[in-house]
Amino acid sequence: MDVRVGDVIQTKKTHPCGANRFDVLRVGMDFKIRCQGCGHEIMLPRAKIERNIKKILRAGEA
Repeated sequence: MDVRVGDVIQTKKTHPCGANRFDVLRVGMDFKIRCQGCGHEIMLPRAKIERNIKKILRAGEA
């Protein structure tokens, strides 16, 4: 899956604050993401994130 730093990902599950969109801060074996609702930063393994991504939103796309 082609996820880059700066992308916004929409997940299947929501964060406890109710938001389901996250900013991607770091990509590698682990992903560091920030919730757009409350600003909480989370580090998760690549395998877990890739299973839970519903949609990738990029700044240059409509």
